[in-house]
Amino acid sequence: MHENNIESVEIFKIDEGRPDITDLIKNRDLHLIINTPLGHSGKLDDSYIRMMAIQYKIPYITSIASAEASVEGIEAVQKKKTAPKSLQDYHNERAR
Repeated sequence: MHENNIESVEIFKIDEGRPDITDLIKNRDLHLIINTPLGHSGKLDDSYIRMMAIQYKIPYITSIASAEASVEGIEAVQKKKTAPKSLQDYHNERAR
């Protein structure tokens, strides 16, 4: 899939075939993981995928709402509408 000049592909989860997500994480072939786990097996896979994403420092998103918010933030930065800030900076600005 190639929409909005962003290349994306659906890949196999754990035990669905090869190469699966663990292979792509280990090979550093991913820049972002969007995983929306469903059911008991999805939650088990989610734990392992999350652990690997942290270990390999790959951003990990687990809901469509979070993915949409991330896209909005990336677009805002690309259009120079805002600069990235830490949550602490936002909190300090609101407290003033």
